[in-house]
Amino acid sequence: MSIFDTLFGKFKNTVGNYTQFKFMNYTPTFSDFGTRMFDSDTVRAAVDSIASNAAKLKPVHVRIVGGQVQQLSDPRINYAISVRPNALMSAYDFWYQMFAQREIKNNSFAIINYDREGNLSLYPISYSSIFAVEQDGVLFMRFMLNSGEQLTVDYDELIHLRRHFYDHDVFGANNKAILPTLELLNTINEGLGNAIKSTAYLRGILQFTQTMLKPEDIKKQRDDFITDYLDMSNNGGIAALDSKAEYKELKGEPKFVNPVQMKYIKDNVYDYYNINQNIIQGNYTENQWNAFYESKLEAIGLQAALECTYKIFTKGQLGHGNQIIFEANRLQYASNSTKIELLNKLIPLGLLSQNEGREIFNLAPLPDGDRRFISLNYVDTDIINQYQLDKVKGGEGDDTSTDDQQDD
Repeated sequence: MSIFDTLFGKFKNTVGNYTQFKFMNYTPTFSDFGTRMFDSDTVRAAVDSIASNAAKLKPVHVRIVGGQVQQLSDPRINYAISVRPNALMSAYDFWYQMFAQREIKNNSFAIINYDREGNLSLYPISYSSIFAVEQDGVLFMRFMLNSGEQLTVDYDELIHLRRHFYDHDVFGANNKAILPTLELLNTINEGLGNAIKSTAYLRGILQFTQTMLKPEDIKKQRDDFITDYLDMSNNGGIAALDSKAEYKELKGEPKFVNPVQMKYIKDNVYDYYNINQNIIQGNYTENQWNAFYESKLEAIGLQAALECTYKIFTKGQLGHGNQIIFEANRLQYASNSTKIELLNKLIPLGLLSQNEGREIFNLAPLPDGDRRFISLNYVDTDIINQYQLDKVKGGEGDDTSTDDQQDD
C-alpha cells in the first residue's frame, strides 16, 4: 500500500453517485491560479514572510466557562495542533504550508482525521483544482491533486482558510487582479537579462570596399569574420581587418526601468499581500511590526482559530466551551526599552509571572517562575470598600458614645 493510500485511502471513494453542488452565483469549480505566482521572487518573499511569522502563532486548546479561560484541555488535540499534526511535518511546517497556500491560492485545506484511538491528525492538501459536489444534501470537495490523484472529502472534515472571500459561497476569489503586475515584473526581469546579454557581444556592419562581390563571397567573409572575432574564444575582444573591408560598430543602448518605477511595481505586489518591504527584510520598527501584526497576522490567527474550533469539536464539546485560540507574544518584537517599561508596570500589578517576563526577553523559564507578585501599594477594591464601610460604621458608633456620655 502506498503512502497516499495509507493517509487518504478512506477519502478516495467517499462519494459515489454525486450531483453538482448548486451555488447562488456561478460554477462550483475552482482552479489553482497560484502555482506560477510562487515562481516570482517578489511574491515568494512576501508570502514567505507572512507564512513564517503567522506560523509562529501558538494554537492552544482551551475551555471558556463563565467568561473565564481554563487551560484544562485534551492533550491529544494540543499535540496535533501545536507539536505534530501528522507523521510528515511539525506544527510549524503544517501551519506555514496552510498560510502560504492561503496567500497564494486564496484557499487552503487540511483534512481532519481521527484514528481508532481518538488521536487527531491534520494533513494539508496540495491541489490543482477543486470541484464541489453533493450527495444526499451533504457538501463534498473533490480535489484534483498535484500528483494526479483524486481525493473526495466531506466539507465538515476539512479545515478551510480563505482569502479575498467576496462573491463566492465557499471559495476565495482568484488572483487575476495582480496578474498584470506580475507579468510586467516578469517582462522587466527578462528584458534586463536580454539587455545584459546584448551588450556582452560585438555588434556591427561589415562593409566591403571591393565592388561587385558575389553574394556567396560576402556571406563567406562575414561568416569567417564572426568565427575569427566574435567567438567567445577571442578573449582579447580585438578585431583586425585589411583594406578590403571596414567594420562599423552598432552600439545598443539598453533601456532599464529606473529604481523609482521598479519600487512602485514591487509595492503593488506588497500592497496586494498587505505587507511592506521592511517586514520582508527584517529591518522594521516596533510600530511597523505592530501594524503588520494587527492588520495581517491577527486576522489570520482569528480565522484559523474560528475554523479549527468549529471543525475539530463536536456540538457537545462546543457547548462546554471548548475552543482553539492562537496566542502571540507580541512583546518579543518590542524594543528593549519598551519591554522594560512594560514589565515595570505589569509585574507589580500581578499581570505577569516571572517566567512570562523572562519569555519576553527570550530567557529560559525558572522551575518556580510561575509565581506572580504584586506591590503592597495596591489593594483590592473589595477590601477598600469594606474598609471604608467599617470606618463609617465605626465613626457613627463613636459619635453615639460621645453623645451618651455628654447626656450623662
